[in-house]
Amino acid sequence: MTSALMTGGAGFIGSHLADRLLKDGWEVVVLDNFSTGSFENIKQAFETGRLKIIIGDAKTVNLMEELEGVDYVFHLAANPDVRETSPSVHFQENIVATFNILEYARKAGVKFFAFASSSTVYGDASKIPTPEDYGPLKPISLYGAAKLAAEGLVSAYCHTFGMRGVSFRLANIVGPRLTHGVIYDFINKLRENPRRLEILGDGTQRKSYVWIEDCVEAILHVLKHAESSRYEVYNVGSEDWVTVSEIADMVIESMGLSDVEKVFTGGVDGGRGWVGDVKLMNLDISRIKATGWRPRYTSREAVKLSVEARLRELGLKP
Repeated sequence: MTSALMTGGAGFIGSHLADRLLKDGWEVVVLDNFSTGSFENIKQAFETGRLKIIIGDAKTVNLMEELEGVDYVFHLAANPDVRETSPSVHFQENIVATFNILEYARKAGVKFFAFASSSTVYGDASKIPTPEDYGPLKPISLYGAAKLAAEGLVSAYCHTFGMRGVSFRLANIVGPRLTHGVIYDFINKLRENPRRLEILGDGTQRKSYVWIEDCVEAILHVLKHAESSRYEVYNVGSEDWVTVSEIADMVIESMGLSDVEKVFTGGVDGGRGWVGDVKLMNLDISRIKATGWRPRYTSREAVKLSVEARLRELGLKP
């Protein structure tokens, strides 16, 4: 039976990946400090009897016993807030944590290390859609910089210590259990005031979105069909994009509201939502498509599905 350790396994992406791995017959050990993750996300998975939970912090936890016999490590634990401007938070949560997990993977002889990176490593790319070989990489947020540093660690460990690894540069992943991001924020704001919606930036920010099940399928597909080299990078995105203003309209429509005043803050630096916000993001997914994977849903469809899922979670939709 294939086994995996998953950091951040009680979080948004991690819990969906855990569900899928268990469905496919894996044994899964979830490491999470539950700072942003939730037991409710993995409750059903836990009840299968094939998921073990370690309550601990990826920066400090001792994993030697837990990694014995583990085939795969999925490193998803991170501070997910791109807007966070504390350098120490990103250094500790996204770099030190990655180093710590890599060290245990090395000592335990883990065969494969999968890392959840981000499209933010590209910064303001001059080529859109942006391919994996675009460079030089100049992230404009501390979050993006930390993800890029972590990618470097994963690559170096794989080449130095004989592991295989993949970094997945993810677009905006959306779906049930989402706890942050523009969809989540818009719904919260409109519940507080159904007549007025504040939108960070000028509303023209345009990005791609991926439905969570498509994301999970992409990760597992690459594990089966990727090149057999030591380390690879794959973009995971959709082939279209949608503006923040359009997302606001979709949320308003799904909530059955009318006459909502959209108030744009104007943002910073040419209409960004915040310092470090990448205004235009669309990934070239030719490489992962060549392995046989492609998203089932467009950005617009993924956003719509995610809005409906969040409203059901809140009891606002049947």
